[in-house]
Amino acid sequence: EKQLVESGGGSVQAGGSLRLSCTASGYTSDNYLIGWFRQVPGKEREGVSCISKKDGSTFYSDSAEGRFTISSDNAENTVYLQMISLKPEDTAVYYCATWGSGYGCNSHPFFWGPGTQITVSP
Repeated sequence: EKQLVESGGGSVQAGGSLRLSCTASGYTSDNYLIGWFRQVPGKEREGVSCISKKDGSTFYSDSAEGRFTISSDNAENTVYLQMISLKPEDTAVYYCATWGSGYGCNSHPFFWGPGTQITVSP
C-alpha cells in the first residue's frame, strides 16, 4: 500500500524559511516523480517542485525557482523541500504527491498525502 507522510508545515513571517519532508513507502520501482503541489481554496492546483526518483532531475515552478530547493535521501525514501524567502502568496496547503515519470508535476498527481498548511504572514 502506497503512503506519503508529510511533515514540516507551519506559520512563519515573510522572509522566513521552512522545510517540508515527505517519506514515501509502498513504491516498488523508481519510475516516478515525487514532490509537492499546493492549493489555495478557490484557486487551481499549482505544481511547486518535484524530483525524478530515476535520475534526480528536478522541476520548479516559476514562483518557486530560486527560493525553493528539492532534494532526496534515497536511503530514507524521503524528499525535502527547503523554502526560503517565503512570501504571503506562498500561503497554501502543500501536498506531497507522486506523478508518473512521463508526466510533469503540473499534471494531475497519481497519489498524494493529506497535506500540510503553510501560512506566511506579512
